[in-house]
Amino acid sequence: MTDHRNSAAPIDPAKLDRLAEVAVKVGLGLRPGQDLLLTAPAIALPLVRRIAVHAYKAGAGLVTPILSDEEMTLARYRHGHDNSFDCAAGWLYEGMAKAFSDNTARLAIVGDNPMLLSGEDPSKVARASKANSMAYQPALEKIVNFDTNWNIIAYPSPSWAKLVFPGDPEDVAVGKLADAIFAASRVDREDAISNWASHNAVLRERTNWLNGQRFRALQYSGPGTDLTIGLADGHEWEGGASLSKNGISCNANIPTEEVFTTPHCRRVYGHVVSSKPLSYQGTLIDNIVVRFEDGKIVDAKASRGAEVLNKVLDTDEGARRLGEVALVPHSSPISQSGLLFYNTLFDENAASHIALGQCYSKCFVNGAQLTPQQIAAQGGNQSLIHIDWMIGSAETDIDGILADGSKVPVFRKGEWAK
Repeated sequence: MTDHRNSAAPIDPAKLDRLAEVAVKVGLGLRPGQDLLLTAPAIALPLVRRIAVHAYKAGAGLVTPILSDEEMTLARYRHGHDNSFDCAAGWLYEGMAKAFSDNTARLAIVGDNPMLLSGEDPSKVARASKANSMAYQPALEKIVNFDTNWNIIAYPSPSWAKLVFPGDPEDVAVGKLADAIFAASRVDREDAISNWASHNAVLRERTNWLNGQRFRALQYSGPGTDLTIGLADGHEWEGGASLSKNGISCNANIPTEEVFTTPHCRRVYGHVVSSKPLSYQGTLIDNIVVRFEDGKIVDAKASRGAEVLNKVLDTDEGARRLGEVALVPHSSPISQSGLLFYNTLFDENAASHIALGQCYSKCFVNGAQLTPQQIAAQGGNQSLIHIDWMIGSAETDIDGILADGSKVPVFRKGEWAK
């Protein structure tokens, strides 16, 4: 069959518009009169503009975009003074935090080349990342605690597309990545919004079952893996749509195939290997092998990117402990696509995963009423980072351990057991 796609416009405009509409109506659940703060790479302006249209149609007060640019990012690394890598725009993040406190919704579009900084000085990348993470804390706390409704979606930039499809001409690669994003985001069909409602209902069934079990821990077994992850006291499973503290239901990630909760950061034991590479700030970290004792990673190796992995683990005390555990079946559409997206928004939805670092207070019973001290006492982790990496595969078995020590099958051969 001949592909009649216009090579000058490889991104289907109808599906791009549908993604913008889903982001506003499903991802954010934007309310009339609510402001919207939007961050995006400059290359994603076509999507930014459609989001503005749908946001204002939904009654948005003010849509404020903040754009980034790959060339400007590289200019810093190639011409910036050494001291600049210990700096970050704290004033900007303080302003974001104030906006979120005032009920402004948050939308992030990702699309930059995941390997953009692969050729830059790793120490400068690490320093800049740590400075930015520290400065971002006031805003990040509002996001991870769901003080406001927020959402992340993706745009197929040429640099990202060429990484995913290196053997294709740029326009073909962009078209293929666009199609993959649209399919994963469930906007490759005209009934996208009703499809999202059905998908959220399925994820809610999973979380209801898990919350009814009240597992004390999850036990993972598979090639190279024998891991027991204790679950935080009073943990609660989430998945699909979540209710933010401002009373608005939102889908924080589009796409999403996961159900997730908070592990107990001091009750993780055993060893585990990664099932897919982790793309982190320009470095591909592959074949990760770690060993936990009393919740802490005491040994970490990787066949590629080991130096970067260990720098990440040394970020702070909480960086060696878990802040999230998520279940994703191997039959996930993103897994079945066979693609490595080099982007956690997609790759984490291809396999069950864990996250180093900061936990979500949302994943506790009555989490909105808990203080940070109470969350920590119940096993919630605190850190400057939150980095997901994949550990599930078609050979992964997972059992839930009840309070009396008995086991309930959760996953068998990478799929839900029930």
